[in-house]
Amino acid sequence: LQLKKLDQAVSAAHTFFVANPQHLQMREDIEKYRRMSGVKADSFQDLEATPHWEAYETGVQHYDADEYLQAVVRLEESLSEALSALEECRALCEGPWEDEDEEEKMQPGLYEAIAAHYIQVLKCRQQCVLEIATKPGRISATEDFIPSHLDLLQFAYSQVGNQTLAAECAASYLLFYPTDEPMLEKMKQYRTELGEDVAVTARQSIQHYVQRSLMEKKLIYYAVEHLGETFNDPDLWTPDELIPENLKEKYREDQEKQKQDTLDVEEREKRAGPLPFEGIAVTMDSQQMNGTQRVVFDRVLTESECRDLLRLTKAAGEAGDGYRARRSPHTPHERFEGLTVLKAMQLAQNGDVEWRDAKLFLQASEKSRRIIESYFTPGKKLHFSFTHLVCRTAIDGEQEGRMDLSHPVHADNCLLDPEGQECWKEPPAYVYRDYSGILYLNDDFQGGGLFFTEMDTVTVTAEVHPKCGRLVAFSSGKENPHGVWAVSRGRRCAIALWYTHSRQHAEQERVKAEELMEQDQPDGDKHQGTDGSSRSSSEPRAPSRAAKPAEQRQKSGLDRKQHPKVLRARDEF
Repeated sequence: LQLKKLDQAVSAAHTFFVANPQHLQMREDIEKYRRMSGVKADSFQDLEATPHWEAYETGVQHYDADEYLQAVVRLEESLSEALSALEECRALCEGPWEDEDEEEKMQPGLYEAIAAHYIQVLKCRQQCVLEIATKPGRISATEDFIPSHLDLLQFAYSQVGNQTLAAECAASYLLFYPTDEPMLEKMKQYRTELGEDVAVTARQSIQHYVQRSLMEKKLIYYAVEHLGETFNDPDLWTPDELIPENLKEKYREDQEKQKQDTLDVEEREKRAGPLPFEGIAVTMDSQQMNGTQRVVFDRVLTESECRDLLRLTKAAGEAGDGYRARRSPHTPHERFEGLTVLKAMQLAQNGDVEWRDAKLFLQASEKSRRIIESYFTPGKKLHFSFTHLVCRTAIDGEQEGRMDLSHPVHADNCLLDPEGQECWKEPPAYVYRDYSGILYLNDDFQGGGLFFTEMDTVTVTAEVHPKCGRLVAFSSGKENPHGVWAVSRGRRCAIALWYTHSRQHAEQERVKAEELMEQDQPDGDKHQGTDGSSRSSSEPRAPSRAAKPAEQRQKSGLDRKQHPKVLRARDEF
């Protein structure tokens, strides 16, 4: 855009948006481009589009619009291009194979090396169907990509009156799923309409595809059973008789374990231990919230404590926390401010905020940790992973016509993939996080509620409305996708909390913050906290340094330069 190449800028933006449809800033940029003079409809080109995916999506659009003549043309084109792309992918599987662990293994003999290489080539070829079934920019493949073409085509051909091709597509589909009752019924109907003397056979290209794939699977599964190989079968249609019995047994065991884990979670919630503080109420449990491992507590903080923490957020913003007046990483319609526990103690040390307010921040988060631990994991330690006092403020004059969220739907320890109905537990997700919590401080704003969804990120299953002292807690995995409604007026503040069972991923800043609190707070402020103890963290104490005289502390505070902390976009609720 800066080089005055508008068409290229539009195409680049459109390409990114196709792969990232939930990216709110890019959505607004696309709308801006649509309103610009000189931008034509054909400027919005997907630079990463592949021929078969472009044809497939157009064909499905025609199909959904009941435009079956146009649909069959594009779907046939897509199927042909997909099979061609498959052959290209398979050809690339040939060539040398590098084993990452080769140096650690005993060098194989000639025959073993040949067998290992051939099995590797076969497995690579099998995975090619996932390659062509994955839309550019996506991380998961469309299930049954080839069979789905045939299913769509048989119906579309029947709607345009071409029963011969409809029957051919149905017969081809049955090569994948020979016992599919609805398709068998349709085949019977087509045979009746065409006459019993008319031969109906599957397409030659599909017969070749299925026969070759089955032959390769037999060889691979033999290697799995007898040579210790591993294989992730990419196809749902693989016949059961092809899979070795020991693998079937392992699959059944995995299914049973998954079922038992679910039962264990439910049982653990039923026998949740007594809460460690009096006066706290469980307002909603998992059943009332239509999910698993979700809970809402009320009266965790008093109105007075909420006011003190809100005062801390205002003072910290004025003191220059590094977030002041910065727009939210999730939406351009809100301003974002955040404060870590260490930063709060440093500001208190410098005299920029009240000691008791900074200490209350630590105590309130520790109180929340103990509540969540006692409810979800009694007897199993939860460590802080990250603690953040977060405020987001609606920007005046930028709320009209707003359609985005304050925080898009996500999961806290995996990368959510709504299309694939999967959540990938891999970096850059914080895979070590086990539980999450939000402790609300106010409700004098519009919007800003938390909501949970199904894996599709669209179907809302539960909502939580913020108010002072309300703590919502939930497990951090794929079972709890969640987002935040737009803050359309006012300022919403809360303490965002993440916990882990992994001691090595415990929040180190918290240890430093507590060290500062022990060393530097005035004697008059050393009083018991909301959890009944002078310490506020579950983490081990770092070796203490000698406390400095007050005048020396003041001088070092004045000399210390404030370095803005880099914003961690996924760390905010």
